[in-house]
Amino acid sequence: MSGRVVSIAGSVLRAEMTTSVALGEVARVGDEGLLAEVIALEGRVATCQVYEETSGLRCGSPVETEGEPLMVELGPGLLGNVFDGIQRPLEALARSEGDLLGRGVRAPALDRDRLWPFEPRAAAGDDLASGALLGVVAETPALEHRVLVPPGVAGRVRAVAAAGPLRVTDPVAVLETAAGERTVTLLQRWRTRLPRPVRERLPPGPPMITGQRVLDTFFPLPLGSGAGMPGGFGTGKTILQHQLVKWAAADVIVFVGCGERGNEMTRMLRELPELPDPRTGRPLADRTVLVANTSNMPVSAREASLYTGVAIAEYYRDMGYHAALLADSTSRWAEALREISGRLGEMPAEEGYPPHLASRLAAYYERAGRVITLGGREGSVTLISAISPPGGDRTEPVTRHTQAFTQVFWTLDKDLAAARVFPAVSIAHSYSAFPPALSAWWHREVAPDWGALRRDALALLDEAGRLEGTARLIGAESLPEPAQFVLGMARLLEEGFLQQSAFDPGDSTCSPARQAALLRVMLRFRDRGLAAIARGVAAERLLEAPVAGSLLRARSEIGDAEVARLDALAAEVDRAVEALVAEAQREAAP
Repeated sequence: MSGRVVSIAGSVLRAEMTTSVALGEVARVGDEGLLAEVIALEGRVATCQVYEETSGLRCGSPVETEGEPLMVELGPGLLGNVFDGIQRPLEALARSEGDLLGRGVRAPALDRDRLWPFEPRAAAGDDLASGALLGVVAETPALEHRVLVPPGVAGRVRAVAAAGPLRVTDPVAVLETAAGERTVTLLQRWRTRLPRPVRERLPPGPPMITGQRVLDTFFPLPLGSGAGMPGGFGTGKTILQHQLVKWAAADVIVFVGCGERGNEMTRMLRELPELPDPRTGRPLADRTVLVANTSNMPVSAREASLYTGVAIAEYYRDMGYHAALLADSTSRWAEALREISGRLGEMPAEEGYPPHLASRLAAYYERAGRVITLGGREGSVTLISAISPPGGDRTEPVTRHTQAFTQVFWTLDKDLAAARVFPAVSIAHSYSAFPPALSAWWHREVAPDWGALRRDALALLDEAGRLEGTARLIGAESLPEPAQFVLGMARLLEEGFLQQSAFDPGDSTCSPARQAALLRVMLRFRDRGLAAIARGVAAERLLEAPVAGSLLRARSEIGDAEVARLDALAAEVDRAVEALVAEAQREAAP
């Protein structure tokens, strides 16, 4: 026995230790062996946060330290699995324990009995550095799992396992290192809170295409960057996160349900295996990892869940993949920090959050990045975090600090959501710092005029926003014809381009080429319409013309494989506007 409990305050307890203990060391508390972590030391008294329900613990309960920090298990078997915040495998525990998990239940994160088909890529006598490739495993049909030399290990290969089935604990290779022989298995263990090392950090890369027009075109997010998604209750954060899980152009998706309602995670768990992966046609779960720590789970485990998720994302990044971590939400994570801080008796800062909230958020977003890995591959981790500001207040600390550490902000608007607009992304309150850096990619890969189209569309929406104030005072019908047309075009752009139905097979995702072509034809109608108004055509006749309805329906009627039809629609716009001009001139003739 390492010590005994002397005081308990919710998930935080203090224990008088009889042996030396390290900060960050894992401990087991009570007769049930509840998992805990040492978070403070004062003389012989260790303060621990317990990752399980502490009801029933008493002063004098035993505390046993394990001599190591909180760790995650990394290896084949992560994809398609569901873990809690401290990486207990929930599906495996449900089979053995039932729907309600008992306290102190232990189970390895990765199945020790499952066999994986290993294929060697190294040979005896090879000199390998950290991150070098030892072999591959077909983890799922969607992804090849690359078995790498662990960080901090390098040496000459003395032996490599032959091709065939291996368990995660079976030796893959034996290396002769400077410190002696080192046996490498399919299983790696890594400190949950420690970033994995890289060789070089690169600038943010090409855009991570999400298939959502308002995000990709107006507020693009590069691979290896971070984005905040603030929105009050009912603004569609979870639905948009689910869309990103399905359509974001990332090799691996890690979804962290951090303190959200259990029914939302239940829906995710039920639907994900049935969703087809647009890349392979197989279940999307083949390249997805779920970390579920809902609001009824222990608050300390909620705090750990973000680090569990990002450690898994970094592991796949090191293989040379582009990983995306979606957290829902960092507000609930910050609330866990606040509760733990209060039980520790720390001096609260604004709105009761701990003074170190900003530094903790900064350290988390610092783990995003596009890198050259230790093995020389390019990989990235992209962090997308939903934020749930109370009452939609964007000045509260979590939202404000996230703005300081991310360069992309997708603000969800309550009024847009109430009007049944999806995604309810506010053009006025969202931003991305990356369009200038990404314009070269769009110019090269998609459309040379993307930058001009984006600027024109934003200018149109901005002008319409200014005109709406005047229209509310004097009535839209009292505005000049060009102003009326601008207001109508803004509505057409919002309904025909910005809105996107998650339930419409033809509109749930949109390729970059179709995004650019659809925006181009809409702005063409704007330009031709303004010219027609100067030649005597009424704005109302333009906006009620059949071609305007065709533009509105194009988002769902013209698919990614039919971009040429949008060019034909542009020609139809020209003919329809010219016909209206000719009709107006005939009516005006004496």
